[in-house]
Amino acid sequence: MNSEHAPYTRSGELVDLLASKILILDGAMGTMIQRLKLTEAQYRGERFKSFDRSVQGNNELLSLSHPKVIQDIHESYLSSGVDIIETNTFGATRIAQEDYKMADLAYEMNKTSARLARQACDKFSSPGQKRYVFGALGPTPKTASISPDVNDPGARNVDFEELRASYHEQVSALLEGGVDGLIVETIFDTLNAKAALFAIEECFEATQQRLPLIISGTVTDASGRILSGQTVSAFWYSVRHANPLAVGLNCALGAALMRPYLQELSQVAKETFICCYPNAGLPNPMSETGFDETPADTSRLLHEFAKEGLLNIVGGCCGTTPAHLFEIKKSVTMESPRRILG
Repeated sequence: MNSEHAPYTRSGELVDLLASKILILDGAMGTMIQRLKLTEAQYRGERFKSFDRSVQGNNELLSLSHPKVIQDIHESYLSSGVDIIETNTFGATRIAQEDYKMADLAYEMNKTSARLARQACDKFSSPGQKRYVFGALGPTPKTASISPDVNDPGARNVDFEELRASYHEQVSALLEGGVDGLIVETIFDTLNAKAALFAIEECFEATQQRLPLIISGTVTDASGRILSGQTVSAFWYSVRHANPLAVGLNCALGAALMRPYLQELSQVAKETFICCYPNAGLPNPMSETGFDETPADTSRLLHEFAKEGLLNIVGGCCGTTPAHLFEIKKSVTMESPRRILG
């Protein structure tokens, strides 16, 4: 580990905070980037101007090629009052970056993204309100449980060891960059998530530090299951061994459709804090954000979750903006956090 980030843990600090109030997680990074309508040249920046293939849409590259874009987005969420921001690393694994032939940049992307978020949080932190950086680990575009070939159910385009190694590299870089915690999110394949959790444990042991961990699954439709077939309850029992600070749901659904699955999770994960960050409703190409809910809509629905005692950490996923998070924070501030057992 870099000497400027000596081993530490903030688990106790966050546990105390979560026992006293609902914490606010930030909103969508991708939505905010898309609103800027960046050109191919802007994605490339000076450093990658001669790269031999298109990189437009590689949001994680912006941490290297156009860091001010990412810094400004972090600061806009922090200005809205959030307590936790995620690093710009959802797709910063070696496996995901291979789509752009930029796999060798994965470590640098993660370390730099963590430092950008760290700088933003430090700028907005005060003695009365600390802000926290969680390193984001996305699911990768490849799945260990589902065949990519409809004619060959047994086919796989990635295995557990490839996933573990890719996540190990990502986590090592995020820790070096100075994150306060990690969030394994948008989980549609529990086996992928298990590879991430295995890599996280390896890194914790190697660095002799154990940071707070959030695990967030994605219910893909009205079946109430994640894509690889597990119910919400089965998903929890598959990952509870990781002893996360919080477990939750994000993406795919808006708050209204997510509610019964969050209720189910709250019932089975009684000893763990609950995190929820839904999309801003359903996709709507006519909307500025690409989704149909206004800040008032999303905050009203999440206020109902808080009143029901379902929330410890709340934020937004696709289609949410700093305006959404500002209204969400206002709507839940006076509500008590969900109580956990033990």
